[in-house]
Amino acid sequence: MSESHVILNRAAKNIPPHVWFGISAVFHYLGPSFAVLLFPAVGVLGVAWFRIASAALIFAPWTKPWRTIREADPGTRLLLVGLGACLAIMNTSFYLALERLPMSLVAAMEFIGTIGVALYGLRTSRNFMALALAVLGVVILIDVKWSTDPWGLFWATLNGILFVGYIILGHRAAENGASGGVERLGAAMAIAFLFLMPIGFWEAVKAFGSLPLILAGIGVGVCSSVIPYICDQLAMSRLPRASFALLLALLPATATIIAAIVLAQIPTLMDIAGIALVMLGVAVHKPSAAKMRT
Repeated sequence: MSESHVILNRAAKNIPPHVWFGISAVFHYLGPSFAVLLFPAVGVLGVAWFRIASAALIFAPWTKPWRTIREADPGTRLLLVGLGACLAIMNTSFYLALERLPMSLVAAMEFIGTIGVALYGLRTSRNFMALALAVLGVVILIDVKWSTDPWGLFWATLNGILFVGYIILGHRAAENGASGGVERLGAAMAIAFLFLMPIGFWEAVKAFGSLPLILAGIGVGVCSSVIPYICDQLAMSRLPRASFALLLALLPATATIIAAIVLAQIPTLMDIAGIALVMLGVAVHKPSAAKMRT
């Protein structure tokens, strides 16, 4: 086992999975906030290309995706292709939604897509109550004006559906431990780059003559697809799928706070009430110790 594998497995074992999830929650929307600022200069699809391309480039020498794909059995290869396609389409639809809708709303719809996943594994009345509180908070966060932009709604809905796919496929990738999950993530990111290459490259080209734009695009990739996805794998290797899905209720609150700081999208009193309910739902939630992965 390589030194990097030992470090990842030790980090996943010694640090509580909720810590890794917290780091992921921050960067999950900090990176997209920076991406929104780049949209006017690079274009939505160009920024999506930079996100996937830079992440794939960073993962490649570390995770050696060519070796992972070559040594994988047919079932694992199918998993990698599915996860790669999911990452490519999900991230692109996410940015297309952010171009039209507030980040807090897109995040709220992203969480709604995980409700079915969380409900599948919840069996206690306490956890059902936690889920109900979180759902109520998400509903409050959704502004009734969202229906005035059907294309924004379409992209946000597609992103939410694919986010469920990411949770399911990401957990399958993490089943054999944190290091193996990160290796599969690197391979999936390389596959995602192949999917997105013909779509976003022509918009990204116009940034190639500006070093600040290139560095900003790489920064978006690091903040959006490297740090949070690695932290997700470290958390997923310890948390059952249902618990991870319910913890995702934090994301609308995180998105709202980060959007207010970076993008000046100031929440209303109703937004704050929704955030409080979401966080209360997470506080009430308690996963079964028997279901925790070791």
